Amino acid sequence: MKKAELVFVPTPAAGHYISAVEFAKCLIHTDDRFSVTILQMSSSLNPYPDIYNKSLLASETRLHFIDLPPIDHPPSHDIFLKSIEHYALLFIESYIPHVKDSITHLMSSRSSPDSVPLAGLVLDFFCLPMIDVANQLGLPSYLYLTSGAGFLGLMLSLPTRHSQIGTEFEDSDPDLELPSLVNPVPVRVLPEAVSNKHGGYAAYIKFAQRFKETKGIIVNTFSELEPYAVVSFADGQAPPVYTVGPVLDLGGQAHSGLDQADREKIMEWLDAQPELSVVFLCFGSIGAFDAPQVREIALGLERSGHRFLWALRLQGPDGKLGGRSDGTKLSEILPEGFLDRIGERGMICGWAPQMEVLGHKSIGGFVSHCGWNSILESLWNSVPMATWPLYAEQQLNAFILVKELGLAVELRLDHRQSGGEVVVAEEIDGAIRCVMKHDSMVRKKVKEMGEMSRRAVMEGGSSSNSLGRLIADIIPID
Repeated sequence: MKKAELVFVPTPAAGHYISAVEFAKCLIHTDDRFSVTILQMSSSLNPYPDIYNKSLLASETRLHFIDLPPIDHPPSHDIFLKSIEHYALLFIESYIPHVKDSITHLMSSRSSPDSVPLAGLVLDFFCLPMIDVANQLGLPSYLYLTSGAGFLGLMLSLPTRHSQIGTEFEDSDPDLELPSLVNPVPVRVLPEAVSNKHGGYAAYIKFAQRFKETKGIIVNTFSELEPYAVVSFADGQAPPVYTVGPVLDLGGQAHSGLDQADREKIMEWLDAQPELSVVFLCFGSIGAFDAPQVREIALGLERSGHRFLWALRLQGPDGKLGGRSDGTKLSEILPEGFLDRIGERGMICGWAPQMEVLGHKSIGGFVSHCGWNSILESLWNSVPMATWPLYAEQQLNAFILVKELGLAVELRLDHRQSGGEVVVAEEIDGAIRCVMKHDSMVRKKVKEMGEMSRRAVMEGGSSSNSLGRLIADIIPID
């Protein structure tokens, strides 16, 4: 029986890293011919990998991790502030020598006839520059995309537009027609990088131009969720597209080492709430707000009258990354008397075990930044969302959810964390009331999609079958 080892090179940011590792687990659980080695870069955007990895090593004998040495001269923080995408490109390119050395060592250690050969690299979106390493070593590359098929359609279209126009998008540009979406897309809901004149657009184009150099594109979605997009790739798409989602950390292993006292406090509070009575607000690993916006959210929650669990991160001094909420700071920035008036009706925390929270019977709605992992978790648990995108491709995700699929309530579609605009309490109140309606069409559709998401990954489901086709491509039958 043929065996094969894959080398995964994930981006060291929580949403990318966890999804890639969970897909690696999915692969080795599906077919015992596979083993996976994950190359781990060091980054402050992925603060808990050691805890996560140790929990996996105890149970996954065919999953291995290699810590790459830190790079000598990381890109400057000033570049990060101007464009995360440009920073990511420079950061990943700096790691190319370490990745090549590590894979070369792996290949040399498997030179004996009975050793398991390397079958290829599985690269994150931001790690596509590593295709050069794969080509030099004679290995195929696969892209593992932690976003959806709608976003894939955008990225596949960018090189053609760039060859024709050659410049960044402007807000005044006409709506963009994409083969993967029914509706024309306003420029304001495209990823901010495509309009960024400080290296973001150039970096995005460099990433997009590498997509078709891969042997296959693996997407964390399922055909029932994005049928129009998936069909658009089925007609002679090269490279082939494999939909394998939803890929989720169902067991919560990624957060198993975090403060369990915090988790128990949250879950005990939820246990005391009536069914479908709580709106959950959470905005991802780096989603954060300044004091004026925090006050508006608080006022909106108070006006809505609904019970709430609010995972709050306060904006850091650089205006980008947020840390956990701090009790002293909260008392200074929340509306006067807010905590007394709310009493036991609401709970504010700095971190929450999101998947576990969304699966709790008391949760009736989710105000989300529309990160793709959060969308899939919400759908899996049949919890309707109100859209509040902040960065990356989240505006496009929100547009797709609301306008294409009818699976979310619109709070905002084009909001940007970097824009400085404050969403007022009246809007927040209205969206919460809407998403919490028990008899809404959105809730009905989300419940149906949740059931479809679970069937997709079962034996015979659409994603299970697609994964089988990917496996047959990696290890062909003689």
